[in-house]
Amino acid sequence: MLPSESSVATRRKSAGWALMGSELAVLFRRRRTWVMLAALALIPVLVAVAVRLSSAGSSGRGPAFIGQISENGLFVALVALTICIPLFLPLTVGVVAGDTIAGEASLGTLRYLLVSPVGRTRLLVVKFVAAMAFCLAATIMVVLAGVLIGAALFQIGPVTLLSGDTIGVGDALLRALLIAAYVTVSLLGLTAIGMFISTLTDVPVGAMAATVVISILAQVLDSLPQLDGLHPWLFSHYWLNFADLLRQPIEWSSFGSNALLQLGYVVVFGALAYGRFASKDVLS
Repeated sequence: MLPSESSVATRRKSAGWALMGSELAVLFRRRRTWVMLAALALIPVLVAVAVRLSSAGSSGRGPAFIGQISENGLFVALVALTICIPLFLPLTVGVVAGDTIAGEASLGTLRYLLVSPVGRTRLLVVKFVAAMAFCLAATIMVVLAGVLIGAALFQIGPVTLLSGDTIGVGDALLRALLIAAYVTVSLLGLTAIGMFISTLTDVPVGAMAATVVISILAQVLDSLPQLDGLHPWLFSHYWLNFADLLRQPIEWSSFGSNALLQLGYVVVFGALAYGRFASKDVLS
């Protein structure tokens, strides 16, 4: 007796959820993943210790908000994010995104994944969602480490926003989580690019390196005033605009523009990844 269409669909859906759980478990059981998260957590610690041991907090030099660290430890998280966004976060995201498909092909496990009743499209979706989960974990790790080390080395109190208003510690922590969400969204375009590159090769290191180079190239182009017309189309254009979330009321225009831009990159490069992966001969 042949199985009904509904039972086949149910089996595929169940297999898809099982694959999602397995992918997340594999990603967060890897030593490499936790080494990268630990390295990101170390950045706010180094910033806080440096400010504590020197006069950097009052020198007027360094990233935005660094002058406020000695007055309020909550600013450690903001400084750490500002430092991590241009290089460290794209570096770790490039490693994870570049490994999505190429890593499986290199290990010889891609062919076995495709034997399961999930299909190539669902496999791509699962890989992208897992990479998204890493983006969120990475930004949360930076913020959490910044808040904890800031509370340990400096006083914690009400935060004065860029608009001049003052909010309590609880509201400030919610703003920090909102900024983490903003940075996570900012990294989705790069994640989609990395996954597309990962479908082009069986060498994960090459896909990782290419993704990181593209992130650096985008930021270089965004810094050239001669290319003003190109800037709004670069996925890195809004990366550092989370300062708009430190106003009262919150200025949402940058968040919306950033989310729309990243969605465009996800759609375009997701379609390219599907087109490449759907027609790819999987031999390993």
